[in-house]
Parts: sequence; structure tokens; C-alpha cells
Amino acid sequence: MHSLIIHQHLYQPPREDPWLEVVRAEPSAAPDHDWNTRINRECYARLAAAEAHLRDARAATRDPDARAGIARVVNLYAWCSFDVGATLCEWLDHEAPETLAAMQAGDAASVRRWGHGNAIAAPYHHVILPLATPRDRRTEIRWGIRDFQRRFGRAPEGIWLPECAADEDTLDAVAAEGITFTILAPYQLHGHDGSGMPVRWRGASGRTLSIVPYDGGLAGDVAFGGLLGDSLALARRFTPYHHAPLERPMCTTLATDGETFGHHHKGGESTLTEALALVMQRTRTRLTNAAALIAQHPPISDVTLVSPSAWSCAHGVERWRSNCGCRLDGSKPPAQQWRGPLRTALERLAAVVHDTFETEGRLLFRGDPWTVRDAYGDVVGQEGEPLEQGVRRHLVDPSNDRHVERARELLELQRAALRTFTSCAWFFDDVDRIEVRQVLRYAARALELSGQAARLTPELVGWLGHATTGAPGAGSAGELFVREAIPHRDNTLCVAAAAMALAAAGLPKARLAIFDVEVAEHGDGFTAHLRHRRTGAMASFRGQVTGSGPGLIVELGDPADDSATWVAVSPHEFPEQVARLLLQMRAHEDDALLGDIGAVVDASGTNTRPRDGG
Repeated sequence: MHSLIIHQHLYQPPREDPWLEVVRAEPSAAPDHDWNTRINRECYARLAAAEAHLRDARAATRDPDARAGIARVVNLYAWCSFDVGATLCEWLDHEAPETLAAMQAGDAASVRRWGHGNAIAAPYHHVILPLATPRDRRTEIRWGIRDFQRRFGRAPEGIWLPECAADEDTLDAVAAEGITFTILAPYQLHGHDGSGMPVRWRGASGRTLSIVPYDGGLAGDVAFGGLLGDSLALARRFTPYHHAPLERPMCTTLATDGETFGHHHKGGESTLTEALALVMQRTRTRLTNAAALIAQHPPISDVTLVSPSAWSCAHGVERWRSNCGCRLDGSKPPAQQWRGPLRTALERLAAVVHDTFETEGRLLFRGDPWTVRDAYGDVVGQEGEPLEQGVRRHLVDPSNDRHVERARELLELQRAALRTFTSCAWFFDDVDRIEVRQVLRYAARALELSGQAARLTPELVGWLGHATTGAPGAGSAGELFVREAIPHRDNTLCVAAAAMALAAAGLPKARLAIFDVEVAEHGDGFTAHLRHRRTGAMASFRGQVTGSGPGLIVELGDPADDSATWVAVSPHEFPEQVARLLLQMRAHEDDALLGDIGAVVDASGTNTRPRDGG
């Protein structure tokens, strides 16, 4: 009669350099290279193999799988509902595939156990859907569904809304795509009875959506209280009706950021595992997921939505567009008046690049450009041949390689434009933060792909100049854009220089960052041919490599123009991994040289190492 659902929202914003598609070093994430790496180590990988130190190891659960897993080491993805953002999945694909495989295995196990999977979908980017245009909202939902299908091998039943941000149009758009449920905070709903059981929302169009309200008090105590320090106390909160007879079905749903377990609270994944073991061994509470609960108990009561609303803003969705007072540091006065101008500037940029996409797309695509953009969800985030073939099938002239390349650029333009609205840029207290820098980099990439950077950059800088706290001497998003978003060197040039430096060191590479690379050595230097794996754009350079270590220089020129000016590129401008490799090689060479010198000194009998006692 009592059900328990644990939902983990797993998400990291896109951190990749938009030109190289690799994550830069983030010193604040030390000792790890970047925050994705750190949080995977502290949380996502631990959730896949949570170690439980049980108070009671007796096998009193109801099925053999539970006895074998819960008592020792558990893949919590098999026992907890979860969503995983597509931008995080893109990173996991390349950097932590074993973690992603554990998520997929956990979902498959839950399908076998309960008939319904633990994984639910999410919009492709973590955008505030009530603030998105209807067209962008639809694309985000469709891309998210397609990404889910590709990764989990089935259609999603539910969807997680970023920040639980919802309004009537958002729920209707979700229902229109065949999604059957979502999870929301109880204070986002009018008319639910407090049982925690599924309820039904009905929109003006007649579409319906089941909603599972989570326990707000429990979520707060887990995320911000001390509840993850005591597995027995947590188990008791999971089973509030353990000693009371129930006259109707009840459900307790915990919904919180997955990073709570292990990253925000060290050992939180073990505490959760121990608590679930206690619940399953000693109580009548049934662990399940939302889809299985709804299948067994379809909603019978209707609710109305507080529209718009979100789980982390008391003012609807104002946290992502105004100085509403919501902030992390409550001891400081609210000073987030930069939020509105930042959103306005990026919306103006999006309107311009969308016009470019539509105008050029109508000449290139066989169908409506926006339908093609939605279909790009089949291959978005992929590279090379699958992406190229996925684009060619929509072209008027798929045999025209230049048309194919421009079509790929236009679709990547849309990907960059959508990423500029990642919610994290507005969530925190200051405009000069890593999250704002990142969306501004995507804005710069969108400008470049639009082909209108020279004309539009001054206008965008002016629009972003209004995004400031207003304090004396305070910087603006416009200054941040000029200082840290606009590339001060052509990234293709830097990759070509790095490829030549590696070849000169005897370490040729067929791929660097997002580029396929081919380097040939000639008597007077090198030639390098690059091809971007997303857009298909190609570039060629000739060059010469001189020096080594920090003094290494690569001079590059146009292979087709002997009179063109040569450009010098230093290792600090190379992709980070290449620069580190070359400098480490030089350090090893220096150590070996010092060792040889030491051996010569010892052999000469002139080593002045002190004797014992002085």
C-alpha cells in the first residue's frame, strides 16, 4: 500500500570548448582536470557501484536479485529512477563510457524487474522551457527524446523538466510528443491530496499528463540537511506509514540532484544504499519507479498547475530573467539585475541567426528548415560519417559537397544557439562566472557559423554591455565576451600547428580534438590538412617547426600562396593535451640530460657531494 520512489536528476552543463569540442582545464575542480571529471569520480561512478555497510545483513528481501545486490555493492541506477542530461552523456561517451554503460544496464535491469525503466528523458539542453520560444521548446524536447531512444533502446515514458520549470504550454508540448508523465514539486500543483500518488493534468488542447509530486520536505532535508549522515534516519523518512494501517495507496517520492549523493555529501551514495536495504528488509514499503507506479495506479484525480513555476525559484521562473531576489548567498543584497539584459541580448542574437538559418536553409533543404532542425536530433552530438549521412538525406542536392558542408554548419549553428540558453548562466549570483563565460563562447561560435561575425559582434557587445550589476567599477557581460569568449586566434591554425609539432616530435596523430588530421613532412617543413568532424569544413597549412619545449615555435602559411604572411604559434596556444604532452617530453629529456651530466661528473672524480659529518 506504500510505494517509494527515489529520483536522481543527473546533469552537467556543456563545458566543451565550442571550437575544439573538448573540455578545458578548470582549476577550481582540482585535483581533477575539470568539473565533469571530478563529479563523475565523486558521484556518477560511485552510484554505479555504491558500497553498503549494512546494520542488518540478513537477506529478508523479496527477490534473489535484491538480496545479492543490496547486501554488498549496488548499481543504484538499477534501483533509483533517474534522468541524465544529453550534454552530460556526450561527455560520458568519450571520457567515462563505463559510467554510461552502468546507467544503461541499470535501466535494463529495472525494466526486467518492474516492467518499466528507471531512466526518463530530459530536454537536450538544460533550458528553462517556459522561457523558450515554442519552436525552440519543441526542438529541445524532440532532440532529448531521440537521444534517449538512441542510448537506452526504448521510447521514454516520462521526462524531467529542467529546474522542474513548467507552464501550461510546456506540459502541452511534452504531452504532444507522446510523453506520459513528469515529476514536479508539490507546491507547483493545486488540488492534489497529499498522498503522493499520481495525479492528472489536463490542458486546454485536451492533452493529459500524469504528474508524480515529490516530497518537498524530504528533498530539502536530504539536499541541505543532515539526513544523509544517518541511514537509519533516512530509512525512517522513507517509510512514514510503517506503523500505521493505510486505507488508500500512498507514495513517498524523493527527487533531488543526483550530485547530492557523493559530491555534495561525501558517502551519500552509501547512506542511500543502506537506507534502501533497511526499507526492503524490514518494511512493507515497495520500491518502484514512476512509470511502474502509474501503470499500477493510474491517476484518478485532476490538478491544476501553478503556471509558471519551478523547484528553485519562489517567483515562478523569474530567477532566469530578472532580479527576483533568489540567490545562493542570502547574506548579500540581491544584485542580479544583469539577468534580464543577458537573456535579452542572447534572444536578439538567436533571432538574427535563426533568420540566417531559415533563409539559407530554404535553398539547401528539401523540406521546411525547422523540420530538418528537429530531425537533426537523430545525429546531433555525433561526428563523422553518421552525421554527414544524416544531413545529406535532407538536401536538395546531396551530391554537392559544398552544400553538404554549409548545411552541416547551419545545423551546428542551431546547436550553438540553443546552448546559449543553458539555465546555469542565470542561476548563480554573479555575471562574471564560468557558466556565463561558457554560454558567451557558444554565442561567439554561433556568430562565426552564421557568417555575420564582423557585422554582428559590435552589436552583441553593445547588447551585453547592459548586463551588469550596476555597482561602481563592475564589469559587464559585454566585457566578458570580448575578453574571454571571442577567439583571439583561429583555432584551426592552432590545431594545425600542434599537429606539425607532434609530427616533428615523432608522434603523428590522425585526430586532434574535433579535427581529423593528416600531416606530411617535406624537406623544408610540413603540410597539414584538417577536416572538422561536425561541419566537414577543411583547411590546409604549410609550416616549419623550430625549437623545443616552451621555446618551440611553429610558423604557418598558406600552402597555395608563397607571398602570404607567416604566422607564429606557440605551445600555449595548442590544444591543452598536446601542449602538456610536448612539455612533458621536454621535461623528461632535461631529466635524462641531467642524469647523463651527473654520471659524467661522478666518473671524473670531481663530484663534491659532502662526506658524512660535513
